[in-house]
Amino acid sequence: MFSPTSDQATIPAINKNELITQLQHEGFSHAYVWEDMLDACFPDHTDRMETAHIVLSVEMPLTMAGKSKLNRRGDRCPVPAGAVHLAVMGPQGCPHLIGERPAELFL
Repeated sequence: MFSPTSDQATIPAINKNELITQLQHEGFSHAYVWEDMLDACFPDHTDRMETAHIVLSVEMPLTMAGKSKLNRRGDRCPVPAGAVHLAVMGPQGCPHLIGERPAELFL
């Protein structure tokens, strides 16, 4: 009996439409696919809206509150409104789904 190695295992497809619907049910009224170019750099900044980023392919490193995390395909990265954060994409860029939710929903 053949048992695939982790390199050969089938990676489930990511259904962008299902993820957009899920984000909309969570109050993220604006959800869209964004593709960062290779080696794109987003230095320390804040956003006026809460955002959720779902990595669709490769990796997205994100630093927030002094802690860095390498997010991989399928990972969800929540960023609260007003949180200082930065991201530096790798040599492959990074397509990801972004959901935006007005901050006043949490006041």
